[in-house]
Amino acid sequence: MPLHHKKLIRPLPLITDERNRIMVKKILVIQGHPVNDTFSEMLFKRYVKGAIQSGADLKTLILRDLSFELNFRTGYRGSQTLEPDLVEAQQLIAWADHLVFIYPNWWSTFPALVKGFIDRTFLPGFAFRYRKGSLLWDRLLPGRSARLIVTMDTPVWYYRLVYKRPGHNAMKHGILEFCGIKPVRITTLGPIKTSSESQRLKWLDKVETLGQKLL
Repeated sequence: MPLHHKKLIRPLPLITDERNRIMVKKILVIQGHPVNDTFSEMLFKRYVKGAIQSGADLKTLILRDLSFELNFRTGYRGSQTLEPDLVEAQQLIAWADHLVFIYPNWWSTFPALVKGFIDRTFLPGFAFRYRKGSLLWDRLLPGRSARLIVTMDTPVWYYRLVYKRPGHNAMKHGILEFCGIKPVRITTLGPIKTSSESQRLKWLDKVETLGQKLL
């Protein structure tokens, strides 16, 4: 199945500093919900809309549309051939200045689709490299920032105070910052299942505004 991404607009040149250099931010938006027709999908579309309005050079990855084996069956002891979609996903990650992950919080972390994508894509030699004979490592994806937009049915305060934000910590510290991506900002929306229509509309507006303010 072909990779679902495209350059959504041809952005206008933007003057962003006192020396009149033209700088257009390159954004990769990654939709991590394995099901179509969800609130995450609505958030994805609204963020993309806002990013277009900002003038960003924007591309997307919808993980459920990619063709790859979720299971990292060789682990780090062997080499598992990357499917074409994952090769292109790595190219897009290397291309981007800013990564946006949109996904639901399941079992206090994230869907298997997101974890499998990370296992298969954020590989040694691409995202990080351990130093020989050392516990230290080199971060191979510096110079990039990220935002997580995460929905959940758990009250946000309960997830923070009682569960201690395990999914947020894993993505922010254990994965993205481990590879040199920072700052990593997090937008948490919930609880979804008891929210009113007016509350959801406010969340959609908020996410669109995040896209508009990229630059």
